[in-house]
Amino acid sequence: MSNDPLLQPYKLKHLTLRNRIIVTSHEPAYPEDGMPKQRYLAYTVERAKGGVAMTMTAGSAAVSKDSPPVFNNLLAYKDEIVPWIKQMTDAVHEEGAAIMIQLTHLGRRTRWDKGDWLPVVAPSHHREASHRAFPKKIEDWDIERIIKDFADAAERMKVGGMDGVELEAYGHLLDQFTSPLTNELDGPYGGSLDNRMRFCMDVLKAIRSRVGEDFILGVRYTADEALPGGTGKAEGLEISKRLKDSGLIDYLNVIRGHIDTDAGLTDVIPIQGMANAPHLDFAGEIRAATNFPTFHAAKIPDVATARHAIASGKVDMIGMTRAHMTDPHIVRKIIEKREDEIRPCVGANYCLDRIYQGGAAYCIHNAATGRELTMPHIVAKAETRKKIVILGAGPAGLEAARVAGERGHEVVVFEAASGPGGQIRLTAQSPRRKEMMSIIDWRMAQCEKYGVSVKFNTWAEAETIEAENPDVVVVATGGVAHTDVLSKGNELVVSSWDIISGDVKPGTNVLIFDDAGDHAALQAAEFLAGAGAKVEIMTPDRSFSPEVMAMNLVPYMRSLQKLDVTFTVTYRLESVERNGNQLIANVGSDYGGVSKQRVVDQVVVNHGTIPLDDIYFDLKPKSTNHGEISHDELIAGQPQSVVRNPQGQFQLFRIGDAVSARNTHAAIFDALRLTKDI
Repeated sequence: MSNDPLLQPYKLKHLTLRNRIIVTSHEPAYPEDGMPKQRYLAYTVERAKGGVAMTMTAGSAAVSKDSPPVFNNLLAYKDEIVPWIKQMTDAVHEEGAAIMIQLTHLGRRTRWDKGDWLPVVAPSHHREASHRAFPKKIEDWDIERIIKDFADAAERMKVGGMDGVELEAYGHLLDQFTSPLTNELDGPYGGSLDNRMRFCMDVLKAIRSRVGEDFILGVRYTADEALPGGTGKAEGLEISKRLKDSGLIDYLNVIRGHIDTDAGLTDVIPIQGMANAPHLDFAGEIRAATNFPTFHAAKIPDVATARHAIASGKVDMIGMTRAHMTDPHIVRKIIEKREDEIRPCVGANYCLDRIYQGGAAYCIHNAATGRELTMPHIVAKAETRKKIVILGAGPAGLEAARVAGERGHEVVVFEAASGPGGQIRLTAQSPRRKEMMSIIDWRMAQCEKYGVSVKFNTWAEAETIEAENPDVVVVATGGVAHTDVLSKGNELVVSSWDIISGDVKPGTNVLIFDDAGDHAALQAAEFLAGAGAKVEIMTPDRSFSPEVMAMNLVPYMRSLQKLDVTFTVTYRLESVERNGNQLIANVGSDYGGVSKQRVVDQVVVNHGTIPLDDIYFDLKPKSTNHGEISHDELIAGQPQSVVRNPQGQFQLFRIGDAVSARNTHAAIFDALRLTKDI
């Protein structure tokens, strides 16, 4: 047996877990009609196949109709969920893993105009900043009803074959009762800690009486809200002891912080550039004080950190949830001593930010996650070996090369620059985003493993490509910054790329016109303001940086607000003209009737990219398909069969920003779904 701490089994009550790594409860927003159907099933089972000890699904499943899902959550209050749950639990158990589900009532952490348009309830009228709903102050009959709803939902989950249920008690209704910040009730459910904990205890008693003792019951809760007037560390420790001493639960799942604002949520679930495992020591304190099974998860992105968490005795089970979205086969690779092949989580938080913006969770650099029904995590070998030439060693080109190499093809990559990375190399210039380079580094290592030849400092002309005698050519040359968007004065502006790369010296009074809403404008602003410039970011949109999304925006705002950067929305830069050593920026509005001016010494335009596609059009007449992609075949996962020029020499495709300005995930998805069928 292995002596690796992570691979040791753990006995939780009657349940033996095969190792110490879990996927904690999270909602990938894959339900259909509130049910975990085939897509949800495939996603969940893939992590079980990968060797995880236990997967916890739903973050969280709603127990009541007045807890409408805002993240496309599972609906545990419906009887029809039971067979879907049974299908999932049977499949996970067949792979040797345990499975639990998280249940909740969201309380005020939702909206009244979702679901059945019922009033939001909470133990006060205080709204949550993130979801903005003013709640009804909960009544006695609401409390009775919701306690029963929890018990009913737990019973459904037991009938469905779950090994247990976990209650979500931070930021949601259970915690809204416990926290003095959100509980303004009189007794018996308000005032003293005894009273504030009564609702949680009543829910636990109701569930336990319904499901019996041979069923795991746990609580994921905050033992320190890190908010003035909220549940502090001392009270959190007392709550932990009371939960243990109740005899109603089997483990504690500890977090620290609050989630009622974007900033608070990001501190609880840190993103790239923030410290790894920031709350692990705190969880260890809870475990030491209670001597009770303790779980924890919060930015545990790598095996070394997870191993330390278990080896040091800080926790009994460690969650690597986002890491398993990136690579569902972490445990299998540990067992097979292939840790160096684990696809690294880079903390980009594309997964969570998409959920909070109403989309489904996707990993920024594993396009198979959430698409298990159509996209492979392990690519099959091709029946016929082909010669594939790829132009560009950015994320799209390297993903195409990796997949083609894994398929067994002969692959050559041409890259004009001296190293790989494309726009990601530029992005990683910001210290806080340096983890993004792992997207490139991992692919380069995989390409080396599969014998891919990468030729740097090579500007490939059509003749260069033809000399390789390829069967397939994939153009992944990316794009170039697009600044030619003004009616006058385009020659007077610079791009956000110019600033981030250091190719252009920062001005002292700078206007950034952001008409793309992505990271580049904010990164440029950080460079400029950090160099001492006065900076204004202007956008014609009604909100700034919409492509950056909520949690990624938090560290930017913390930095830029300290540097006194100004944000201006709903105004459009129309033209720029020189006036001595200064520039006059003429500003209008899409809403009409406005004409303003800014006098600055530098104007930065962020308007995405335009494709760098000359080589594609040079090669197009010589290809068999004239560059055409059959969308039907692409979506269906079938090889491309278009023939427009029978005399052509090769198939030709282009992907990523060489087609149009999108993002890293889109580029990688382009490459995977095209190349997996070549």
